[in-house]
Amino acid sequence: MECCPVDLPLFTSMPIASLGMNIRSIARSRTGRMITAVALAVAVAVPVVVTSASAATALTVAQALAAQDGRSATVTGYVIGQPTSTTTVLRSGFTADTAIAIADSAAETSASRMLYVQVTSAYRTTFGLLTNPELRGKQVTTTGTLTAYFSHGGLKSPTAMSLGGTTTPSPTSSPTPGPTSTPPGGDYDPAYYADATGKTGSALRSALHSIIKVQTKLSYDQAWEALKDTDQDPANTNNVILLYSGRSQSKTTNGGDANDWNREHVWAKSHGDFGTSTGPGTDVHHLRPEDVTVNSTRGNKDFDNGGSPVGEAPGSYTDADSFEPRNAVKGDVARMIMYMAIRYEGNDGWPNLELNNSVNNGSAPYHGKMSVLLQWHQADPPDAFEKRRNQRIYERWQGNRNPFVDHPEWAASIWS
Repeated sequence: MECCPVDLPLFTSMPIASLGMNIRSIARSRTGRMITAVALAVAVAVPVVVTSASAATALTVAQALAAQDGRSATVTGYVIGQPTSTTTVLRSGFTADTAIAIADSAAETSASRMLYVQVTSAYRTTFGLLTNPELRGKQVTTTGTLTAYFSHGGLKSPTAMSLGGTTTPSPTSSPTPGPTSTPPGGDYDPAYYADATGKTGSALRSALHSIIKVQTKLSYDQAWEALKDTDQDPANTNNVILLYSGRSQSKTTNGGDANDWNREHVWAKSHGDFGTSTGPGTDVHHLRPEDVTVNSTRGNKDFDNGGSPVGEAPGSYTDADSFEPRNAVKGDVARMIMYMAIRYEGNDGWPNLELNNSVNNGSAPYHGKMSVLLQWHQADPPDAFEKRRNQRIYERWQGNRNPFVDHPEWAASIWS
């Protein structure tokens, strides 16, 4: 009866094949009946543990979507296409190598059952769809962090990617190029603008419109939450920075009362009479947090230099028909106006928005003063806050970019 505690460690440390041979030998010994039972229990238990551990190393797409908690995991799925927004996945005409959408079935059509996978620079030459459109429909396995991407269930910062159902070690490619090769507007994938590269004038304008019109459209209520993210104070994550006032204010003080902040339409919504309906009225690329009183003072005025100081917006000025923002955001304002003029060309049910040199446009779909806005654009180039905002809108909210933040030089090519 004392033999079992002595003999058991011998079985548990043996290879499975050797264990089986010892079982048969012991079964013929005078103590065989008892030891055979114990040995068989050990032999059966070992494979169960191994199989369980192996199964835990890979997730289906459905499992990954249900586990968006920041853990590191390996997921296998079929490449469906390139995600460009929360609900949009391109299946052809790919525009970038930065992301793929995968699903448990190669025939999946619902974005809600797809996992959006970030493709970082180390993997783009192999797994980017712009470069490798033939990947669509193929099975891939990737390891990374289970967290939202494009405000959608995702996997970010991959550490391994491979074709089929097995993973390969992290790539040994050279480090990401330093600042000398960073695109003019910041750290983004230049492939996004592939169709605009090398173009000028009207051809450039047309190409940019086709690129940036692919977006997720937000409701006006969703814009509140978007602005709390896109305009977050870098020094205080509980606050947003007000556009004209420059004041850092609690995210929770949004509303309509005095000293609350509300949603300023930089392209005045009456210029084209599009209101706050989903479309240009809810496009976060031109919505910004602003003090209620200052927002009212600006009203629907065009932009120009001069006027009297605005009390709650130091450095800003206004007169009967124009508004001048503080110097630190003059370029931001100009680039938001330019974005709107390119994004809304009158071919999707909304007015054709255009820049002009007037400061009394009223309800016409125009905004000025173009010559002054171009000067502001040159004098106040994109800063870190504006670049982060552009990236945040692209990654988390709308899936499109402001091209004049990324490529300031394009403004002169279009409005020369």
